[in-house]
Amino acid sequence: MTLPTRTFSRLSDRALSFTELGFGTAPLGNLYRAISDADADAILDLAWKSGVRYYDTAPLYGLGLSETRLNRFLRTKPRDEYVLSTKVGRLLKPATGERTGVDKWFDVPHRAEVYDYTYDGVMRSVDFSLERLGVSRIDILFAHDLDRFNHGTGGVLQDKLDELMAGGYRALTELRDQKVLSAFGAGVNEWESAQWMAERGDFDLFLLAGRYTLLEQEALNSFLPLCEQRGIGVVSGGAYNSGILATGARPGAFYNYDPAPQDVLDRVAKIEAVCADHGVRLVDAAFQFPLCHPVTVSVIPGGQGVNEMESNLRAAQAKIPAALWADLKSHGLLREDAPVPTA
Repeated sequence: MTLPTRTFSRLSDRALSFTELGFGTAPLGNLYRAISDADADAILDLAWKSGVRYYDTAPLYGLGLSETRLNRFLRTKPRDEYVLSTKVGRLLKPATGERTGVDKWFDVPHRAEVYDYTYDGVMRSVDFSLERLGVSRIDILFAHDLDRFNHGTGGVLQDKLDELMAGGYRALTELRDQKVLSAFGAGVNEWESAQWMAERGDFDLFLLAGRYTLLEQEALNSFLPLCEQRGIGVVSGGAYNSGILATGARPGAFYNYDPAPQDVLDRVAKIEAVCADHGVRLVDAAFQFPLCHPVTVSVIPGGQGVNEMESNLRAAQAKIPAALWADLKSHGLLREDAPVPTA
């Protein structure tokens, strides 16, 4: 199977070819429930056989488990046939007490995370990730989770942003200049911090999780126009807003990693009704929407089972009638300035 690709070439000598459907590997780190190595291998095998050639991971995902599971899978694949990204900003160490991520990551190594966006911290993180992944190079590094969602207050976040720009940013630019990397950026849950970094540094790509979706388009205010102006690419993470845009507005549906509040359930129900009028699955529209924006290079839903992977593949190949987007706009369910196909 061949999936559509998008070429990103901000640095003309290091063009990257992204499949529009990428693979976000947080679920392979036993996110919310444990899966076996055999199940993880089956999901990855289906993704590869279906044409997926972009894989994103991070030390955080399963406290190293996601990277080591990718090691076993990718070692048999030609290195030039896929794009690989991981993240910096967290170092993992043996936990002397309670490990990181209890009740979030299951059956994972007994490790604790330490935030470190310094020059040395970034360089050490790269070395550790290369070892866990078992590869000779990483294509893209994202500074991970520089947002209020993870750091709690604006003051703490600002300290971490300043730490990155004073140290880790220099490490990333050196690695890119030395062609150890093809590109670097940041993976965040909030477009505001991504814009702050874009305005102060030479970032290539941002992985934006959950903030430009069928439910949320505030990134159109200033961040996405800035990316378009600067030639910055965006990887769309969390296109299903933690699940609700895949499951629909059912009881217990998740939004932003928590049970969805009633106003979100109500809005999703309205979006779902418009999709049904056009014979379109909600999840298909949710996947395709971020791809309508010209800065998007890939959408990377996760998959914790073969059925979820199959659903993602179906969404990636779905044809959405232009009338659906027009109806969502006419019902006030999609911003008028959101790019969508018109024919």
